[in-house]
Amino acid sequence: MKGFHKIISSIFHPLFIPIIGCICYFKITPQYYTQNHFFGNTLPILILTVIVPIVCYIILRSVGLITSYSLPTIKERKYPLYISLALLLLVVYKVIPNNYSSELFFYFLGLVAAIFCSLLLLLIRFKSSLHATGMGSLLMFLISLSVHFEINIIYAIAITVFCTGLVSTSKLYLKTNTTLEIIVGFLIGISSQLLTIKYWL
Repeated sequence: MKGFHKIISSIFHPLFIPIIGCICYFKITPQYYTQNHFFGNTLPILILTVIVPIVCYIILRSVGLITSYSLPTIKERKYPLYISLALLLLVVYKVIPNNYSSELFFYFLGLVAAIFCSLLLLLIRFKSSLHATGMGSLLMFLISLSVHFEINIIYAIAITVFCTGLVSTSKLYLKTNTTLEIIVGFLIGISSQLLTIKYWL
């Protein structure tokens, strides 16, 4: 069972949430877009939010600043969060404006807000669940897209809800987060996307 829960935690790692949200947007939107528009967004986002952070993780681990991908301590957690915040801001100000999509712009702005809130909580020595934050952000984004485009994507939303529960269960089983940390993380993800809704919905 432990191996199964580790696989779930890896599949739904926070690193993958930005690119998953981006792909979901292009699959859901009824608006016309070219291949250049699609790849102009997804490829840079994939590089900046997945590949670069993985390289940074390898470097941080090699120099001894972090010991595990689960980032068990507050001290270890702050370095990847600083890197993620910088890379997400780079996406917001450099990648998306070149292939502008307002929905994606505010989705990533919400992710920036979520990471910033997680960093602020570290100042009071509280470690919110980044997995729950990522799943909460993705869930709220899908709900918002459904309302915005008036499209029924209830199955996608239901699957995301199920996966959120699965990820939360895995984090509890592996004892990498407490129930409170998961709840707070999920609320951060939901709230950060809710704050941006009025600008594009």
